[in-house]
Formats: sequence, C-alpha cells, structure tokens
Amino acid sequence: MAEGSIKKLTDKGFGFITVGPGKDLFFHSSAVQGVSFDDLREGQKVTYTEGRGQKGPCAENVTPV
Repeated sequence: MAEGSIKKLTDKGFGFITVGPGKDLFFHSSAVQGVSFDDLREGQKVTYTEGRGQKGPCAENVTPV
C-alpha cells in the first residue's frame, strides 16, 4: 500500500489525496476503509492502493494511518 495525505474533501462524498509532487488522486467515500468518510480530515495521512476509475486513476482502500 502507498501512503499520501488528504488534500481536499468535499461535501459531495469525494476527495483528493496528494501522492507526490504535482500528483493527486481522486477517491470516493465508498473507497474509505475502517472509518466513516466524515471522520477524515484534510492533511491527514492515509494509505491507499491505486486503481482505475471511469475517468482515470483513483485511490481505493483508503485507510487512515
């Protein structure tokens, strides 16, 4: 599993994880494991696996560190 930090969360149930310089990954609330989407905070460290969504790369199995 890779590690990143939450860059942005929306009230529509999705967010973005910063995974490297200039690279962010989209994630949907359904990809969050172990906690509720509402328990996540911007800047929080998470682990994830990179998958492929309808519009390109996305984060799956997002879990707080």
